[in-house]
Amino acid sequence: MVATTAQQPFTVARIPASSWNFAIRVWLATVLALFVAFWLQLESPTTAALTIGVLAEPTRGQALDKAGFRLLATVIGVVASIAITGLFSQTRDLILVAFAVWLGICVFASKLMDGYRAYAAVLSGYTVGFIATQQIDTPQHVFESGMARGAALVVGILSIAVVNTLLLAPDRQSRLVTQLTAIHRRVRAYANAAFRGEPDNSTTFLALLRDIVTLRPEIPSVAFESKGGPVRSVAARSLTVGLIAELQAARTLRRAHVLGDDAGAKVSAQTDLRRRDEEVHRDLVALRSVRWPSRLWRAPLYRSYRTAVASGVRAALWCAIASIVYVWAGWPAASVSLSFVVLILGLGATTPNPRAFTALALIGTPIAAVLAGILEFVILNGADAFPLLAIALAPFVVGAALLVTSKSVLLSGLGRVNLSFIMLMLAPSNPQTYNPQAFLFTCVFIAAAASLLFAVQILIPPVSDEKRRMWLLAEARRELQDRGRPNKEVPEEATFRDASRLEQFLSAGGAQDSRGLAEMLACFDQSARVRGVEVNREAS
Repeated sequence: MVATTAQQPFTVARIPASSWNFAIRVWLATVLALFVAFWLQLESPTTAALTIGVLAEPTRGQALDKAGFRLLATVIGVVASIAITGLFSQTRDLILVAFAVWLGICVFASKLMDGYRAYAAVLSGYTVGFIATQQIDTPQHVFESGMARGAALVVGILSIAVVNTLLLAPDRQSRLVTQLTAIHRRVRAYANAAFRGEPDNSTTFLALLRDIVTLRPEIPSVAFESKGGPVRSVAARSLTVGLIAELQAARTLRRAHVLGDDAGAKVSAQTDLRRRDEEVHRDLVALRSVRWPSRLWRAPLYRSYRTAVASGVRAALWCAIASIVYVWAGWPAASVSLSFVVLILGLGATTPNPRAFTALALIGTPIAAVLAGILEFVILNGADAFPLLAIALAPFVVGAALLVTSKSVLLSGLGRVNLSFIMLMLAPSNPQTYNPQAFLFTCVFIAAAASLLFAVQILIPPVSDEKRRMWLLAEARRELQDRGRPNKEVPEEATFRDASRLEQFLSAGGAQDSRGLAEMLACFDQSARVRGVEVNREAS
């Protein structure tokens, strides 16, 4: 009983200390970003504070990795804004059409990536919404608006970097090593069962496969955490590819027992499995000792172009329909509300269910409005001293950041929404305006944007899980038929890419589709066998 208690993490008010540390870092970074933005008299201090909410990640490397992609995407978005307004400055309708097409392209690109790269792709899209569409009547100010946004963004990035460094934000690398070691132990247990001739257990195999593949987006952030970070990142990436290869080899041996293969085939499978395990062990040692691995393998992501095209087209249509509604309504501040539509649309594109994210934004908007109203008109109530603003922000920012760390998907999502929307509605300035009418309009703009986008997504639904599974399965069949084509990927990398496709199938509800899952597994096994035959032929 005592040993079990000692293993429990230290908590404050039943919340882990790590969550409190994260929340306090977010609050301090927000205060620092606003202080510097006010001191420099930036045009958009709200953007600096919003940057902190966006870059609020649990580890130092993840925050820096995301910051780099955010900066790059902002530059691309500013260039796209200047290009779109420069080409179509005389025709407002064409600007909106070009913007919808650009957003569709960005969503298409995001579906071909994962992690912070996918986020950067959609950020390139909705940045145009905040720059070009809000300056649609004054296109000559697009460049100035882009520079102001960029300056505030840099202030936010530097602020969170400084706070994370001073408060010793945790690194991801130690936990990553622990996770990969534990996964290797589980893969070995699965392999030992194969040596004992036990029948295949697809549930265990799929659980291990998902645990390995889902680490892929997190590995690049390790490169930013220390001097040896780049080496650790490469070693971890090669290790994940090796783990998938070992897992597949163990599955091949277990299936050899089930199918009653001859003794020679079983001995060959056992030899391959032992070799794979030794390679993984060497890669694990290289990762722990911060040495380059013996093999520099890539961990390729499977890209479903059909799903990406369908998602991009839908995003362009959603944006176009929202634009038509605003133009038809003749709302004077339609461009502001449209930029919020694009923001919610873009952030939702990086989630498995865009419409569910829009619904979450719709639920979170009134909550954020009430909290922001209490903050501005009850707690601050005309105060203009910066220390009072910093203290007043504490419970709201810390509370939202604590929700972000929740294991509940709903609570974590509401925390993310409130972390951004409270700051958008408050719109900190120097001095603070305390304009109830402007505050009400901002709340209405965001609520209208979420409501309109949700209605449009009911009219034109996002790509369903069933369609995604159907397309992934069709692509797996077609690729298996075209296996004779030359492939630049080495067999281990190709196996990892197939595992990535299988993980995407599972993420689209594939566990409930027993027939489709069985066929996907059959394609995975057959592709591995074909590659094994090709390797043996080349070796001989």
